[in-house]
Amino acid sequence: MSNSLVEKRTGIGSGLAFVVTGPSGAGKNSVIDLVMAQLPQLVYSVSYTSRSKRPPEIDGEDYVFVSEDEFVRRIEAGDFLEHVTYLDDHYGTSRSQIKDSIAQGFDVILNIEVEGAKTLQQIDLGGTKVIYVFLAPSSMKELEARLRNRNTEDKSKIQRRLRVAKQEMKALPCFDYLVINDDLETAVRELASIIVAERVRLS
Repeated sequence: MSNSLVEKRTGIGSGLAFVVTGPSGAGKNSVIDLVMAQLPQLVYSVSYTSRSKRPPEIDGEDYVFVSEDEFVRRIEAGDFLEHVTYLDDHYGTSRSQIKDSIAQGFDVILNIEVEGAKTLQQIDLGGTKVIYVFLAPSSMKELEARLRNRNTEDKSKIQRRLRVAKQEMKALPCFDYLVINDDLETAVRELASIIVAERVRLS
């Protein structure tokens, strides 16, 4: 899709923001990566985090990995639209990255924690329309299996993630769409369909 067509569709500075949230282990990264490969004019918002990098994550692509001191400094400088602490690690959404992408007429997709998404709902993004998508597996049993199969954390941390996930699932009514990710291809198709539908919505 050419820039001229984007301008005709939305007008410069009228990009949409798609927030994809859900419990850890739901497969948000995998679904978002495949959707971005299919749809043009979609920019990924790379969140900041103080947690350690996991293989095969890439700094600056999956997250911007910073020290806890650097994260706190950025909070104090007002660099984040929202930030949360999840299982002792900090996560934040870059204010300038979102602002710059929207100003150029691009649509932005964000992968953020559930509490961060709820915080973002209370923030004025200068008239930018924000669409909230909750992505989850069909059951807690499936979620536990995925967390164990990642082989990145011990049993106690997995149990902490599951306890948090149970609380996060209660927030479902706060969001616009629910995508069940039990089949990756289906979840990708559904998220892509949501984005396309919102792009052509008249109001």
